[in-house]
Amino acid sequence: MKIQMITGRSILDSRANWTLEVEVLCEGGVIGRAAVPSGAVAGAHEGKKLGIETAIGNVQAIMPSLVGQDVTGQQAIDQKMIELDGTPEKSTLGANVLYAISMAVADAAAKVQNIALYHWIQQLSGTEKPTIPTPLFNLINGGSHANNNLPFQEFCIVPKPGLPIAEQIGIGRAVMESLKELLHARGLGTAVGDEGGYAPWLHRNEEALDLLLEAIKQAGHQPGVDVTLAIDVAASNIPDLHASTYPLEPATYYQQLIQKYSISILEDPLDQEDWAGWTALTAQLGGSVAVIGDDLFNTNATRLQRGIAEKAANAILIKPDDVGTLTEVLQTVQLAKQSNYGIVVSHRAGETESTMIADLAVGIGASYMKAGGLSRSERTAKYNQLLRLDALLTETGIKNWS
Repeated sequence: MKIQMITGRSILDSRANWTLEVEVLCEGGVIGRAAVPSGAVAGAHEGKKLGIETAIGNVQAIMPSLVGQDVTGQQAIDQKMIELDGTPEKSTLGANVLYAISMAVADAAAKVQNIALYHWIQQLSGTEKPTIPTPLFNLINGGSHANNNLPFQEFCIVPKPGLPIAEQIGIGRAVMESLKELLHARGLGTAVGDEGGYAPWLHRNEEALDLLLEAIKQAGHQPGVDVTLAIDVAASNIPDLHASTYPLEPATYYQQLIQKYSISILEDPLDQEDWAGWTALTAQLGGSVAVIGDDLFNTNATRLQRGIAEKAANAILIKPDDVGTLTEVLQTVQLAKQSNYGIVVSHRAGETESTMIADLAVGIGASYMKAGGLSRSERTAKYNQLLRLDALLTETGIKNWS
């Protein structure tokens, strides 16, 4: 079916900031919709996002070039927008504009074909089999995600991969409830940060990790067996990383944390431009944990190619709004798969009700998905979508858990 109209409007995200929503209308009245999330801090190599009024104007400016196009021609549509923009960072039309149109096109294409969005993404990506990812639950927020004194940005729990998604979510829920009880018992606040995890005022990063281990045990699970931990250092946003790791060098400090706290995932442990440090740290720690590049790569295939060449990190965080179009996201995913990099699909600090990242994670066969804590509907919506997709895949008999 052909595209008849494209509309942009402003809606509120989870932090009550205006963001862009796009609708693509096709013949027969089929409508695809997508909304743009935003991070607390933009990565240095993240695609340029333009202000809401400019973004809406750019949607209208792009529309004449796309009206009449077959909505299932995802690559051709995305390539046309990339050419219209003409910049690597999407500074002409805005990465937020290209992302919203591209994902709305994908949503409409799935609908006109009467298939689920994950299935359409699976076809576009060439993924052999869809996978229900293991969720990473951000239960303690710090850094740019909370008004507290924790330098590290996220302290997550990771249910054992291979368990049914309902059981994994049940583990996350039980541990979060136990954590709330522990915080109450210590007279600490249980208000939540941007990503739906608690944001208590603690003294050290290790105190947050200690609380998570205690909460896991109190919920009846065994750290390192049933549940491991993950941390997002977001090192590029820490003015002086050595102030956090003193008196140890970062790699040595992280190695001690990994051993003590059953940490399986380490995200953005070093500054985004410290390539030599990333290579050395990956050589030292990459055999035992997933070393994820977020700000290091910003879902950018060119940055990832350098990381592969320099053996920096062994996994990549996929934030689809970082780069622009769905086609570019899938190119980065394909490169990561070819190089045996782990793949984690992620939400943003400023989210919408959209559940598209769940379909993306399942469709590309990602091992993990981050959507925050088990509170706030913009977070739980993504986990609920995983439950729906799990049921759908069970019915079709093609389910595979990561």
